[in-house]
Amino acid sequence: MAGLSPPMAVLNMNPHEEYKNVIREIESGKYRGQYLIYNRRSTDEPENQKNSIKYQRSENSRFAFRERLPVTQVTVEGFCVNGMISEKHSAFKENDDLLLKDNGFVQYRIERPKFYKLAQFLSKKYFKGVIVLCWDRICRNDSDKAVIQKIMKSGIDFRFVLATYDKTSSGALHMDIDGMFAAHHSRVTSEKVSLNIYFQREKGVCTYMAPVGYLNIGTMQEKPIDKVRAPIIKQMYELYASGNWTLSEIRGWAIEHGFTMRPMRRKRTKAETLQDEEDDVLVDLPKIAHLPSATSIHKILTNPFYAGKVQGNNGGYVQSSSHKPIVTDELFNDVQRVLRRKNVTIKYTNKITYPLRGMFRCDACKRVYTPYLKKGNVYYGAHCLQGCTNSCKSFNYSKIEQLVGYMMWKLCFTDSELTEIQSKSQTDEMKVLDAERLKVSEMRDRKKKKIIEDTNYLDGNKLNLLKTGVYSPEALIEEEKMLSDQLVQIQLEEASASTSVSETIGNTINLSELLKTLHLLYENAKPQEKEPIIKMVFSELHLFENDLVYQCEKGFTALKSRLVPCCGLKEWLSELPYHSKEIQQSIAEIQEYLKKQPPT
Repeated sequence: MAGLSPPMAVLNMNPHEEYKNVIREIESGKYRGQYLIYNRRSTDEPENQKNSIKYQRSENSRFAFRERLPVTQVTVEGFCVNGMISEKHSAFKENDDLLLKDNGFVQYRIERPKFYKLAQFLSKKYFKGVIVLCWDRICRNDSDKAVIQKIMKSGIDFRFVLATYDKTSSGALHMDIDGMFAAHHSRVTSEKVSLNIYFQREKGVCTYMAPVGYLNIGTMQEKPIDKVRAPIIKQMYELYASGNWTLSEIRGWAIEHGFTMRPMRRKRTKAETLQDEEDDVLVDLPKIAHLPSATSIHKILTNPFYAGKVQGNNGGYVQSSSHKPIVTDELFNDVQRVLRRKNVTIKYTNKITYPLRGMFRCDACKRVYTPYLKKGNVYYGAHCLQGCTNSCKSFNYSKIEQLVGYMMWKLCFTDSELTEIQSKSQTDEMKVLDAERLKVSEMRDRKKKKIIEDTNYLDGNKLNLLKTGVYSPEALIEEEKMLSDQLVQIQLEEASASTSVSETIGNTINLSELLKTLHLLYENAKPQEKEPIIKMVFSELHLFENDLVYQCEKGFTALKSRLVPCCGLKEWLSELPYHSKEIQQSIAEIQEYLKKQPPT
């Protein structure tokens, strides 16, 4: 192949040192004038010809030879072999996590590990470019598309075997259209699969892997009985239904009779997942039939599948058309009664009560912080997910107590804010805002009247509209639902904006003063007494690093909204009437709470 670099010499050192040396060579700019080849096999389309890794390798290599593009021969463990990257992953699915930082950076997670590494290398210009079969092999979602286009604009050369994009506006349009159709194709495929599963479940077809005792032969329509394990499972049901056997005893009996779980391969390691594989070569992982545990026996005895049922579309179980039952409904129900009778709930007479239990979560992975006692002090710790970007895994009670108190005080108006708001409320601008509110209210009334008229017309002319074909039954129901939803929304807006701006300002100032009193109680309260105060003000409390990320309850949302940097005083005051009902509810809650407090 023209322009290829000579193969790398095998280094006589441990793999970790070799990997570090290769990365140093890449970072030094040694391969800056060479190309990588990216191949991706989609997990969504196993039958597509261009989905084959083998086909992509052949076409991409032939293209590099024809165009005389120098392909690097570097090998990075877990990433590429002689400049050839092969990945098996869906390019349509993307992670929903999104982090907006104060410095203007937007952070989200890329699900494809090799594509992420490729983007990392290209963004730093360690390679000249990358060769791909076509657009949908490298990207099928908008987030990754944005990454690719950013890298393209930085000067990195993307070459597509099956398409040529000019460096003009027409070429950019061509690329956008290909990206749009790639995403659309994935959405259509996803919809087809979802609809097929839905309709199959409606027919009672088993759309998932059958449990032990049945054979999975590669079709949803037929799940034949395992003639070796099924008789033992039936006897397990009969023994347990007698009420004289425990789960552990059933397990021991089953093992004595040669019962094992269905043979399965172990989960692949991260290194095995990233290794470069041919399409027709399976990972050499043997299937192992493990012995059952007491938990496995419990799952078998509680699974309606053995009584001839499968999961339906509404969360319940329906009669199966894919398999025959191993046990009768009567025997299955007898076993469930015995299980319920033997189910014992442990109740502790002296529960250890920790303050703020279950109230705080990690803002990155959403895992809850659990309280625990260490050296007489209460700490909170979270078992965060692997790869969580939050370094604050644990903290003591005093830290969170101070953070919550600070945020509560920050919601209150300062003296300068009170002076500015009161002076603003006495100007002509408030009258203008009230006039604008009345105009909006009039428009809302007209819209409400129109919706009521349309609803009454539909109610009185249903039969005629259906006979003349103006509406189908489904379309008529949809139209009625849409009008009903619009009416409910307008009624909510009416309830929210029924109070004048000046009156709402007075209520908001009152809420702020009550919150100051509540904050004083919080500062002097015992740990357990702080909980109801926190729950009255905050609906969500998340921690990221040393910052408290929070959402407010009811009327306190209006106090928080003024802290948004882009929110001016006039804009904030004009939005206040829409929170009037919530503000009044919060005032009533605080007043009720203060009444119950002993006099100081």
